[in-house]
Amino acid sequence: MNNKNFKFTTNIFSVVFVFILLVSCSSKKEQISMINGALKVNIITLDNKQLAYTISKEKQIVLDTSLLGIVVNNRSLGSTSEIIKQETTTVSTSFPLLGIKNKAIYNANHTNFTLKEKDGFIWNIEFQISPEGIAYRYIVPGEGKQTVNAEISSFKLPNKTKVWYFERDSDWKLKSHAGEWLSADISAMPTVSKMGPIQGLTLTCELPNGGYALIAESALFNYSGLRLKGIGNNTFKANFTEEKGFKVENKVTSAWRCILLADDLNALVNNTMVAALNPTPDPNIFTNTDWIKPGKSVWHWWSGKNVNYKEEKEMVMDAHALNFDYSIVDEGWERWDNKWQNVKKLCAFAKTKDVGIFLWKHSKEINFPDNDYAVMRQFLDSVKLTGAVGIKVDFMNGQDKSLIAFDEALLKNAAKRQLMVNFHGCQQSSGEYRTYPNEVTREGIRGLEVNHMKEGPLPASHNAALPFTRYVTGHADYTPIGFTEPGETTWAQQLGTLVAFYSPFNCIAENTQFLLTNKSVQPALDFIKEVPSVWDETLVLPQSKIGELAAIARRNKEDWYVGVLHAREQEQLSIDCNFLEEGEYTATIFTDDINAKRIHLEGLNKEANLRQWNTALPFKKEIQVVNKNSKIELTLASKGGAAIQFKRN
Repeated sequence: MNNKNFKFTTNIFSVVFVFILLVSCSSKKEQISMINGALKVNIITLDNKQLAYTISKEKQIVLDTSLLGIVVNNRSLGSTSEIIKQETTTVSTSFPLLGIKNKAIYNANHTNFTLKEKDGFIWNIEFQISPEGIAYRYIVPGEGKQTVNAEISSFKLPNKTKVWYFERDSDWKLKSHAGEWLSADISAMPTVSKMGPIQGLTLTCELPNGGYALIAESALFNYSGLRLKGIGNNTFKANFTEEKGFKVENKVTSAWRCILLADDLNALVNNTMVAALNPTPDPNIFTNTDWIKPGKSVWHWWSGKNVNYKEEKEMVMDAHALNFDYSIVDEGWERWDNKWQNVKKLCAFAKTKDVGIFLWKHSKEINFPDNDYAVMRQFLDSVKLTGAVGIKVDFMNGQDKSLIAFDEALLKNAAKRQLMVNFHGCQQSSGEYRTYPNEVTREGIRGLEVNHMKEGPLPASHNAALPFTRYVTGHADYTPIGFTEPGETTWAQQLGTLVAFYSPFNCIAENTQFLLTNKSVQPALDFIKEVPSVWDETLVLPQSKIGELAAIARRNKEDWYVGVLHAREQEQLSIDCNFLEEGEYTATIFTDDINAKRIHLEGLNKEANLRQWNTALPFKKEIQVVNKNSKIELTLASKGGAAIQFKRN
């Protein structure tokens, strides 16, 4: 093939694959290097004139020759490009977080490349290189409707990289991102899934020479959500829901393509690059954020209650008894007689109990872009008039550009009315909660509700992978605690999820009356009431291993908590308390009661769909006085866990 005479056709994917083949047989020359500490990015031009890049850390390859480019209006940008200008500045920012820590600090070198195509067309690629990773995005000028046909972007990983991906044996895999986390060698990625070679973000990669890389995207606005297609040769290429492309009005600005880097799991979990690349909140909308309040919520679904006024009022009373802040009124309230009047009455009652109400809504009923989403705005006005504090919007079922636009319109319009948002049936986070802090949680996760479904229950290995995969880019509505249907896990692991997982709006799955009245649960009731939903500091304990053991320590003010999720057979675990400050703490320890009689689960939850595991191992409670020099010895059951609360004396 003669590249000088190459003409782009509408068969985008074939063209991209041809480019990949050309890369594999083309030599390359280094054009520009960008360095930040141990990280180095080389921008190179292949012999076929295609732009590409490599990433190395401490001289070890993180990404081998990977392609850069975007196809807009059937023009392949990056295939005949010349860099005509390079401007480098520094970025330094800090911002509050509701999640793993109270403040994120981000520093990076920002380089803006101006490129000129052979026909004179000018466009840009921006790179940011931070100690936390590398990110790039495309900016293509234009007026009117432009078609993004495809991206040429690719990611070539080293041999023997272990890739963690989420899997689901149905097309819901890429609609809801609610798959089980599994791992495979990079060489297997084109064929590992029954659902085909396309994976959803994120992908966590264990690099062969040590350390971790996580492929994600950031600042997904006015664009389609990125997926990655395994094409062989250790390579993923960019893929979108819209096979024929999607329309963007005027200038095209892609989301950031991120490669987060970490030497260990603690650095990975504390990586906030994805959030940092998002725009700051609009001060005209978020003049203050006092109305955005983290907390825990009750939820009727696990208990099988009906969504009627009487039982929702009882849920509010249970939330109050549990010291929870919220109650979700799920699907069904819109069939109430005088629905708005009764919701207003419920919200008024809830306010007397210091409980806020979230109302559920199906997205298809308000996703009409006409007249600036007039139907949505009218619905949100009605919600606000009831006194509700938030909404749970469900079943977007995808990440094409129209759905991404809906998400942002909802966040923006809800914020104007000081309403918080819980997204369900959606893709994983791209850090938009920085721009719209009223997003207090989102699903995009295979959570505990799967234990009620035929395809459940969740394995312990999935739980032990989540802190290092899905949760790295943002909060998730896993809906923790399922004593009455824990699958293969123990009750102590269920308690541990309250710490190991995080969500500013933390919706608890279990039947509220079971929590309040069951004698076996009572020793942990104060812990359940007191455990926070946001944290000031997070540490991953060094014994942790993805999919096998997640041991996470988190601080809220002066108190520390530890959550342990265990997916191996019975073993001993020593918790070094060196993360504590000086002085004594009272440690309340919930761990597997190895010698206890197993609890029979039949009859505990009329909604339970018990399969294979109809008994569960209970927890035991111990109290010790400890300091930073102490070690706590735990015996973890098979698929067990622990939860520890450290209160300063």
